[in-house]
Amino acid sequence: MTDVNPLPDHLLRLQERLHRAHAEHRAYLIGLPWSVEPVKGWVRGERFSHRGDVPDSPGWSVEQKETAARMRAEIRELSIAVVDHPHWATVARDAVVEARMQLKKQTRPMEPGDVTEAA
Repeated sequence: MTDVNPLPDHLLRLQERLHRAHAEHRAYLIGLPWSVEPVKGWVRGERFSHRGDVPDSPGWSVEQKETAARMRAEIRELSIAVVDHPHWATVARDAVVEARMQLKKQTRPMEPGDVTEAA
């Protein structure tokens, strides 16, 4: 990409925070019961389930619901800050999508397999 409008540091930091917030939210949700509200589970033969038997879900506690809502609100605010950043007004209309993809690519956290050791 030949970017005549380099990405500002503030925008890069916002996008990095957004990536981090998404990852933290996903990690938090993995540890919660499968249903927000208490629901009786079922065995595979009673209802369709690609996972087999589904255990009862005690639902989420008030604290868990508040934490998940707070995390979603943070993601929403960061998303708005990235999308509405003044930098985008300086990018040619036909280059905005490419520039936004470059921002995501440039700030995406590295996966463990991405690191190559120098010989």
